[in-house]
Amino acid sequence: MKGGDLLNTEKLPVEVRKRVIAYCHQLISLYQDNLKSIFLYGSVLQSEDFIPKKSNINLGVILYDLQLSELRKALKLVAKGRRKGIVAPLFLTVEHMRTSQDSFPIEFLQMKENYLLLYGEDFLKNLEINRENLRLQCEQQLKGKLIKIRQAYLELGLRKKGIEKLLHNSFSSLLPTFRNLIRLKENKIPPVSKEEIIREMSSLYEVDGETFLLILRDKQGDEKICRIDAHLFLERYLKEIEKLSIAVDRL
Repeated sequence: MKGGDLLNTEKLPVEVRKRVIAYCHQLISLYQDNLKSIFLYGSVLQSEDFIPKKSNINLGVILYDLQLSELRKALKLVAKGRRKGIVAPLFLTVEHMRTSQDSFPIEFLQMKENYLLLYGEDFLKNLEINRENLRLQCEQQLKGKLIKIRQAYLELGLRKKGIEKLLHNSFSSLLPTFRNLIRLKENKIPPVSKEEIIREMSSLYEVDGETFLLILRDKQGDEKICRIDAHLFLERYLKEIEKLSIAVDRL
């Protein structure tokens, strides 16, 4: 590969192509021989979830060496990129990726199944994730979320709007876990659509999928959770998460 050549740029969404290409060329110029690869991942590659001028553009950058001085090189580029919808890239090292697959199986699978290589070596292609590591992280995510939601509820006190925000934020952070619960049962690549994930996961684990769908629709402006008392809805939501955590523990 020639020094500044990029890969797969024709596959980039038209709305982001120029921004991403220019950004990658600047990364190549900054890091040169220390740069192993650059890849794009996230909603920008999912037409149904990507909203031009609103959705973030996520890049992964793999370096051989990642001292603070190396991060410092990108400060001006990152600040400039944020104004164009490119969030601070996920900087990783080759060694970190090799030794962290057991610690972050959900995150690595999420990237592996939805990325586009733009420069260098395709390191994600050959990542192997152990099923038990994945099951354990799913269980940790569910049980940890239960603890955090209960604590946040006490801190919110009587503020109804705060409860709705708590539901939205916790639900969004649990979606990758829900997706991988399907993988654990079906041993297949799960769907990407949020509604499909909820419906299939709920059917497999015999939980009330409507609870999660109501939160999804409320966030998208289609329905209102406040038709149901916020405290009662939160109780219903916690009950379904607890059922999932017990089910995963028994897998």
